[in-house]
Amino acid sequence: MDSSLNYNYKIVRQFAIATVFWGVVGMLVGVWIAAQLAWPALNFDIPWLTYGRLRPLHTNAVIFAFGICGLFATSYYVVQRTCQVRLFSDKLAAFTFWGWQAVLVSAVITLPMGLTRGKEYAELEWPISILIAIVWVTYAVVFFGTIVKRRVQHIYVANWFFGGYILAVAILHIVNGMSMPVSLFKSYSMYAGVQDAMIQWWYGHNAVGFILTAGYLGMVYYFIPKQAERPVYSYRLSIVHFWALIFTYMWAGPHHLHYTALPDWTQSIGMVFSLILLAPSWGGMINGIMTLSGAWHKLRSDPLLKFMIVSLSFYGMATFEGPMMSIKTINSLSHYTDWGIAHVHGGALGWVGFITMGSLYYLIPRLAGKKQMASMALVETHFWLGTIGIVLYIASMWIAGVMQGLMWRAVNPDGTLTYTFVEGVKATYPYYVIRFTGGLMYLSGMCLMAYNTWLTMRGTKSVDARIPALPSHHTRPQTAAVPDHA
Repeated sequence: MDSSLNYNYKIVRQFAIATVFWGVVGMLVGVWIAAQLAWPALNFDIPWLTYGRLRPLHTNAVIFAFGICGLFATSYYVVQRTCQVRLFSDKLAAFTFWGWQAVLVSAVITLPMGLTRGKEYAELEWPISILIAIVWVTYAVVFFGTIVKRRVQHIYVANWFFGGYILAVAILHIVNGMSMPVSLFKSYSMYAGVQDAMIQWWYGHNAVGFILTAGYLGMVYYFIPKQAERPVYSYRLSIVHFWALIFTYMWAGPHHLHYTALPDWTQSIGMVFSLILLAPSWGGMINGIMTLSGAWHKLRSDPLLKFMIVSLSFYGMATFEGPMMSIKTINSLSHYTDWGIAHVHGGALGWVGFITMGSLYYLIPRLAGKKQMASMALVETHFWLGTIGIVLYIASMWIAGVMQGLMWRAVNPDGTLTYTFVEGVKATYPYYVIRFTGGLMYLSGMCLMAYNTWLTMRGTKSVDARIPALPSHHTRPQTAAVPDHA
């Protein structure tokens, strides 16, 4: 059969399976280092298992392995379905899969060895960084090449978010990754001092803004309307949301550098744009949640919608908390404490994790030629395990963070510190145990998803759906709905 008449589901299937696999790996490492903070002897005095080596492995595995594999899978699926064409190039798409897995395996090897550039979310040394750039440019060629050859006039809004994330991450990674190699495994940033810090957090916060926000909003605008069988609440708002978000996010990075050597006016710009960011963020959240208008009853029986709608609730919480924490007076209390950990994981576990899981639960059966997951009861169990785990995690870290901030700034009448650092650590200990428990529950849910994925996909081959024929006069209707044929 002529493959050009079918969608390429093989690449989507590969990335979907990889997402589940790396999700288990990344979250397992996260739970392990959470346990180390409560029980430090768990590093066994082995350098490769110390917190300093495993922590960047955890962040890279969750963001770049679990997160971006999920974005590859969903963006390749959505761009084909909404453009009504097969991917621009099967070979280039296959290269992005195997190239990206090579990047991830390299990270698993080098980070525990201590080979790192020491830059947050940009630790991987220069040869791996170059491979990332090559794979990413190839990804852009496949994605935008597919849009160029589309058979419908309209470019659906989900593709705007996916496209914006792809372009922004290319610029961010290449600029921040500029390095001067001194050996095969060691390099130094081309920037120095406060300029290096500024560029690093321009990159670091926009990795959050474009990978962990814009990309997943692409999932929101496709999979929630499809699963709810309702049109997007306001298609106009989705376009305003897109342009407001991508403009505003780029300026927010300096809020990571309050009370540092960065010029005060630059810090203030970061704070102001962070506060403005609340508006487009909540616009997107409201648009996604209101898409269920007339279909709220489905939440009672549809665990996929539970994942998707609760993810938007956590998105709303995280995008309210972030701007508030960017205010200098609040930041003076929250910075360097576990409050920041609570904020990051509310977004990562609740928003990124849940919308990815909900979208994959939609995708996986279709990639296996089935109507739904093998066990919907396991999907429901996964949802409740994950939700309770997140609440335990972020509530314990909120309490610990505020407590730490207050203890560190408490002074006696003579100006000496009221509490020693060790007293702060001792007071935090119970909350680390609760954080570990919440993380373990979340990991358990991810393991259930892996088992359910295996049950659903075992014995099946990649099912390439046929591209429907369209009349020559067909153009995408300018409506808020995801079209029936998508």
